[in-house]
Amino acid sequence: MKLLKQIFATFYRIWFYLIIALATILLFPFLVISILKYSWYPFFFKVARTWSALIIYGIGCYPIIKRDIHYEKGQSYMFVANHTSMTDIMLMFYVTKNPFVFVGKKELAKIPLFGYIYKRTCILVDRGNNKSRVEAFRRAEMRLNEGLSICIFPEGGVPEDLSLLLDEFKDGAFRLSIEHQIPIAPMTFHDNKKRFPYSFFKGGPGKMRIKVHKLIPTATLSLDKRKELKKETREVILGELQNPTV
Repeated sequence: MKLLKQIFATFYRIWFYLIIALATILLFPFLVISILKYSWYPFFFKVARTWSALIIYGIGCYPIIKRDIHYEKGQSYMFVANHTSMTDIMLMFYVTKNPFVFVGKKELAKIPLFGYIYKRTCILVDRGNNKSRVEAFRRAEMRLNEGLSICIFPEGGVPEDLSLLLDEFKDGAFRLSIEHQIPIAPMTFHDNKKRFPYSFFKGGPGKMRIKVHKLIPTATLSLDKRKELKKETREVILGELQNPTV
């Protein structure tokens, strides 16, 4: 039985990458047009949401969303969530209509087709390079000043220990949100590790539960409160992971 599960997971992983390729090829003309101009990013975002939906449903998954809040059109947010899978990217696009820009690791830019779009639309960061982190922070500030939102997975990557429920958070998202007085918009992704984990012989189709939490305001906070803000946000997501409400 274990061998059969591993064989299925292997084929499922191949199918996942095939669906990504097909969705990217199908929408490639629209994706390319949408990134020709810097100011066309909202159009790109709409195309990216379609791309994400094609992949999510194409791999046999179905999102179940429980919202404590509906985001306001035209409002900037700092979107944060736990990070366990490549599908986190697709699901984040799927959940919100508010255009946001990802801050993500530069290694993903090496993926064929996807990488070309990724590096043209996301803020890339080499987390081991201090100069790269400073530049990423500066670009994120520019995007916020343009009225867009930012998405950061505050764990800084997928934990190496796959049994870890939630890793410690980095400061970047919370520093930016305080400096620009934008609220933290936390989400909890429950099932992405089951659907497509960073473990080759695991994974499969099924539900993807998402909890959209209430906003955490930053308007009255100063930078010296970012650790408390980080702790509060982590406790919200960890609490939902431990005691699901969706």
